[in-house]
Amino acid sequence: MNARAQPLEIDLHFEEDGAQMFAGALDTAACLAIEQAIADLPSDVPGVRIGSAPALRAMLAVDGPIGSIAASALGPDARAVRAVLFDKTAARNWALGWHQDRTIVVDQRADADGFGPWTVKAGLIQVEPPFEILERMVTIRVHLDPVDTTNAPLRIVPESHRLGRLTEASIKRVVEDRGERLCLANRGDVWLYATPIVHGSRAADPPRRRRVLQVDYAAVDLPAPLSWRGL
Repeated sequence: MNARAQPLEIDLHFEEDGAQMFAGALDTAACLAIEQAIADLPSDVPGVRIGSAPALRAMLAVDGPIGSIAASALGPDARAVRAVLFDKTAARNWALGWHQDRTIVVDQRADADGFGPWTVKAGLIQVEPPFEILERMVTIRVHLDPVDTTNAPLRIVPESHRLGRLTEASIKRVVEDRGERLCLANRGDVWLYATPIVHGSRAADPPRRRRVLQVDYAAVDLPAPLSWRGL
């Protein structure tokens, strides 16, 4: 259970593939600080949407160990705009079908061309923006537990972030045509993804803990009167 996974997909590069692993980006102290910051979050739901994360702001900033990875892709204006904790356990061991992430979190609802539909989850206002906004975002996944081939690694389709908004039927064809890669990780490893990349995951087998802090970053403002909710 505590054995280290062996990341195999180190040949993936963000510019070409839409994904890249940063091995050992977080040291032991940083991992412990994240665990302390998320200790009081609800533990009975698969994904906990984080509305505010003051204890994590230094790490999420562009000069911190997490934010600097996002800034390597987006530049110095990168800022964290959404965070979710995924905590798989034996009791909460879900699978996730192939899909693209298509929503963002905003400060308040307002009419704007191309934005919709709207939803509210965990008190946070979410909306599907024009796809070109998603194409200018990146997603960071911080691993707090080792992820080998059996512990529900994220599955991605390299280069699928370049294909635009895909229908459910076309996503299936893309996976069949292009194949998938498994994003393995050790504790403290960080994966960087293009936000629109096609991805999914299986349930862990055997079931065991797999904690991932996922943070979306953007470097552009939304059209007024909309604004990012931020952290």
